[in-house]
Amino acid sequence: MPGLFRDRTSEVVDQSRRSFLGTAAMTMTAAQFGFAGLAEAQSRAPAPDPTPVKRGMGASLGPLKNIDAGVLNVGYAEAGPENGPAVILLHGWPYGIQSYAEVAPLLASSGYRVIVPYLRGFGTTRFLSSATTRNAQQSAVALDTTALMDALKIDKAIIAGFDWGARTADIVAALWPERCKGLVSVSGYLIGTPASNKDPLPPKAELAWWYQYYFATERGRLGYDKYRNDFAKLIWQIASPKWAFDDATFDRTAASFANPDHVAIVIHDYRWRLGLAPGESRYDELEKRLAALPVITVPTITLEGDANGAPHAEPSSYATKFSGEYSHRDLKGIGHNLPQEAPQEFVRAILDVNA
Repeated sequence: MPGLFRDRTSEVVDQSRRSFLGTAAMTMTAAQFGFAGLAEAQSRAPAPDPTPVKRGMGASLGPLKNIDAGVLNVGYAEAGPENGPAVILLHGWPYGIQSYAEVAPLLASSGYRVIVPYLRGFGTTRFLSSATTRNAQQSAVALDTTALMDALKIDKAIIAGFDWGARTADIVAALWPERCKGLVSVSGYLIGTPASNKDPLPPKAELAWWYQYYFATERGRLGYDKYRNDFAKLIWQIASPKWAFDDATFDRTAASFANPDHVAIVIHDYRWRLGLAPGESRYDELEKRLAALPVITVPTITLEGDANGAPHAEPSSYATKFSGEYSHRDLKGIGHNLPQEAPQEFVRAILDVNA
């Protein structure tokens, strides 16, 4: 799960100036949540909801592809027409591309080219060289996405994600807005720095980060390596307390934790956040830019579930980090793995940010 960095603002977006719009998208329709400046669309009648789907149960993505991109050979799923508008869906920890097993076909049926890559250290993604540092600092992971876009000849895409994936999507939108047509980010603005994460939090807040401190120890590294599936299932239960996922659903994702670099990547990510593991000097300039907490200018929709058991900021604290067309949506009864728990709502946000 992403680190909750404390450099936040407290200004609240005036949600009253947002309204619901209607649109249709090929075989799927969605009620459009209006951005400022779309007055013409506000006169349309609301569209019906998408066809109901089961929340996160029984679905699986099709055959995987692989492509060399940057320092990785990336494993990814692809759906939809090759000439459709591109959408890149990014997962987090301890999750995988199966979080988008319902989302991807819904978008594909609406004419989108959908790319769902495994992050470094997950699934079928592999480092091209054994000499490459197993580094999971935020800028390195974000560059994996732009390298994948280059390899697939995608100039610009809607980028959407949760957990590590939301942080990565935020970074691409902030640093390379010309590559990002729109952003859908669960839990909002997740860019930060190890320096901003140094100040202690109140004890109750610190308790929520127990796994981060556990990973800071050698015992934690060994424990995660030995019990990675049990550990991941516990995180799922804590982060999504109302999601009654079954064993088959968990097992489809847990298979991606068998990646030979998985433990090294996860441990480095959390140690780097706390300033306990170094990054690489070649990313210093990017990290310097991210340390300024850049404002995101692309059209954005942020999402949050009211049953999210993972640490997360209040939406009002990050609203001013988005200066373009922006809206926030709260979902009732939904936890941290929002795309898998609420696929229709996640798809609706992608359709709307592209309106």
